[in-house]
Amino acid sequence: MPFAVPRALPLSLLAAFVLAGCAEKGAAPLKEGEKPLDVASVVRQKMPASVKDRNAWADALAKTFESQKIAPTEENICSVLAVAQQESMYQSDPAVPGLNKIAWKEIDRRAESMHIPVFLVHTALKITSPNGKTYSERLDTVKTEKQLSAIFDDFISMVPMGQKLFGSLNPVHTGGPMQVSIAFAEKHTDGYPWKIDGTVRQEVFSLRGGLWFGSYHLLNYPANYSEPLYRFADFNAGWYASRNAAFQSAVSRASGVKLALDGDLIAYGSSEAGTTELAVRKLSAKLGMSNSEIRRQLEKGDSLAFEKTELYQQVFKLAEQKSGKALPKAILPGIQLESPKITRNLTTAWFAKRVDERRAHCMAL
Repeated sequence: MPFAVPRALPLSLLAAFVLAGCAEKGAAPLKEGEKPLDVASVVRQKMPASVKDRNAWADALAKTFESQKIAPTEENICSVLAVAQQESMYQSDPAVPGLNKIAWKEIDRRAESMHIPVFLVHTALKITSPNGKTYSERLDTVKTEKQLSAIFDDFISMVPMGQKLFGSLNPVHTGGPMQVSIAFAEKHTDGYPWKIDGTVRQEVFSLRGGLWFGSYHLLNYPANYSEPLYRFADFNAGWYASRNAAFQSAVSRASGVKLALDGDLIAYGSSEAGTTELAVRKLSAKLGMSNSEIRRQLEKGDSLAFEKTELYQQVFKLAEQKSGKALPKAILPGIQLESPKITRNLTTAWFAKRVDERRAHCMAL
C-alpha cells in the first residue's frame, strides 16, 4: 500500500535510501581487499577426482555465480560444495535408500486421509504408464527423487484418481545435488540463465538447476552473520532463521517466557498470534508499542530490514539490561529434522555444523 512522505527529502538523502534498499537485496559483494577467483578453476581443484562430471559442475557453478553476482571467493565456492557434498555426495540425482517403501507409504497415507480404499489405489497403479511399465512396477524399483517425481507427475496427469489423490501436490518437495526446496525454486526464477524447457520442478533435478537454485537459497540474500555456519542453518530452516532464533532468545530473556528457538516469529498464514508474538506482547508497555505495531514489525522477520526496526533493537536492549551482557545476534535454531528419508535423530544445528566442517576441509585443500 502506498505511503505518504510528510515532507520533501533532500536528493542526497533520498539517494541514500535508494542505495540502502538496493544493498538489502541479493548476495554480498566482495569485501575490501578480497580478490575475485576463477570459480570454474577452484571447483575443479576442490572437488574429488572421483567425481566424473567435475567439468559440468565447474561450468554450472561459474555461470551461477556470474548470473547471481555472488562474490567469487573461496569461502562462497566451498560453502556451495559443502552443502552439495552433505546432501548428495556430489550427485545430481542421488539415490535414496528405501525410497520405494517411502513412496508406497506416502500413497497409502494420502489415500487413507481422503477416505479412499487403499486397494482401489493399488488397483489404479496397475495401469500401464507412458514408459510401458505399470506405475506399481516403477514404484517398486524407484531409486531417486527425480524418478519418483516423474512417476507422480505422470500419475497425476494420466490416471483419473491421480488428480484427486495428489492434485498439484507432488509429495517430492526437494531435489537436485543441494536438495533445494522446489517451492523455493518456483518463486525465484528471475535471472535464471538457461532456457527452461519443462517445468521448474524438472529443472531443479538437473545439475545446473539444482546448483543455481541451491546457491540462490544459500548465498543470494544479505545477512549480517559473523560466520557461514548460520547460513547453513538458514539453508535448512529458512532465510534469517538463525537471526530470528537469537531474537527469540532475547524475547525469552526479557519476558521470562520460555520459547522454542525455531526462527518463526509469527504464525504465517494465520491472523492469530503465535507464541513468540504473545511473548513480545508481554513487553508492550516497556516497548511502548501496540499489538498491531508489534505484529507489523514482526512481519519483517523474513528480511534484513527487521534488524533496523525499533522492536528488534528495543527487545535486545531490554534483554541485555536484564542479563547484564551483550547477547549473540545469531544462534543455531533448535529444530528437529523430520522427513520420511531421515532415520536418525537429527537437528538443524547438526546439519549446519556438519556442513561447516565440510566447508573448512574444502578451504584447507
